[in-house]
Parts: sequence; structure tokens; C-alpha cells
Amino acid sequence: MQSTRILSGIVLQVNGGLTRCLSSNTAAVVKVHRSIYARRYPTVMVLPNGATINIKYHEPRKIIKMPLDLSLLSEAERKARIEKRKPKQKIRIEDDVEDTFNANKYLKYMKKK
Repeated sequence: MQSTRILSGIVLQVNGGLTRCLSSNTAAVVKVHRSIYARRYPTVMVLPNGATINIKYHEPRKIIKMPLDLSLLSEAERKARIEKRKPKQKIRIEDDVEDTFNANKYLKYMKKK
């Protein structure tokens, strides 16, 4: 008769064999990949006008931002929104430092060995 001892998800058998027990109690370090979650999670939904609503969502998320309908905006606001989406240009500042350092000028202060 074989006796077993359960130790944090691993079963040690008397004959020296090792068997791993996978269950829902096994600690997970990364996201649990599930298509359907068992409960609903509190989430903040942000509407296009800036209003927020607390809802229960089927996935564990912190915030959901609803898309903005660009056809409802004025022409100036539409252009401003589209400009914000474009990547910003990085400004490169190149300084030309003129080096007038002359090492020969300081040779008289060096000690000879």
C-alpha cells in the first residue's frame, strides 16, 4: 500500500516518484488565460463626454474608455484630435562646443619622475 503526502501542489510517493497536481489552488504568476470568468469585477467606464460610470464587467479591468465619434465634433476639434494621435516630433538640439583646451599649456605643472 502506497502512502502519499501532498506538499504545495506536489505529491511525493513512497517509492520515490514525483507527481505534480495541478489545481485551481496552484499559484499563478502571470495572467490567468480564461475566456469566461466566474464573477463580475468592478470597473470604471469613461464615456466620450468625460462622464464616468461604475459598472460590473466580466473581465478584471480597471478602466474602460469608450471611443469618441469624430463625426459629431466641429472641424477645429476634429483636427486637434487627429493631431494628438500623430507621433510627436523629437527636437534635436546639437551644440557645437568649441574646444580651446590646450594640454601643452599645463605641462609645466606636471612632475617628472
